[in-house]
Amino acid sequence: MTQRQEPIRVMVVDDHPMWRDAVARDLAEAGFEVVATAGDGDQAVRRAKAAAPDVLVLDLNLPARPGVQVCGELVAHNPALRVLVLSASGEHADVLEAVKSGATGYLLKSASTAELLDAVRRTAAGDPVFTPGLAGLVLGEYRRLAAEPAPAPGADEPGAPRLTERETEVLRLVAKGLSYKQIAERLVISHRTVQNHVQNTLGKLQLHNRVELVRYAIERGLDEE
Repeated sequence: MTQRQEPIRVMVVDDHPMWRDAVARDLAEAGFEVVATAGDGDQAVRRAKAAAPDVLVLDLNLPARPGVQVCGELVAHNPALRVLVLSASGEHADVLEAVKSGATGYLLKSASTAELLDAVRRTAAGDPVFTPGLAGLVLGEYRRLAAEPAPAPGADEPGAPRLTERETEVLRLVAKGLSYKQIAERLVISHRTVQNHVQNTLGKLQLHNRVELVRYAIERGLDEE
């Protein structure tokens, strides 16, 4: 008998009560465990630290503290937290600011309920999820960041940790913008194994999230054939 899988723990942050309640209800009806909701930035930080969700569904335009600040603080507090921004704004500056603050996905509020549910599942699994048209923009920003002189901590010091051949292979595909699911299919390994390789690599390189990982890889030319 297979063991019952724990439901994905989700928190919803939005300053519009009707929208917030509707999203929370849709998630709960789909089998997610909604562990908390919040209507402003300060409340979001306080409640997220107490509730420890797997995924934070976050609006950017919040009273008391902006969404990007909430995202940055919570990801710094818990690097395992996945943040899916759900915003009315498709402005490139907003998208890039969210990604830099640690968000792993960005979905517009015009998305359907089915798209939202799928995005939360994929975000929980560690995949980058972006409204169509934004993924290329984000990868372009990774490349621009990589051109700036900011080596990863400890990466070039003598005795820096060495990655295994498979970890390097996974890192190269992450840098090319592939999702964990695509990497698993390409290397004929499980999704969970890909996640484990990424987590091991983050630990070895003393990096905190996918943004830093992609930047590290592109700085070293791993995204090129």
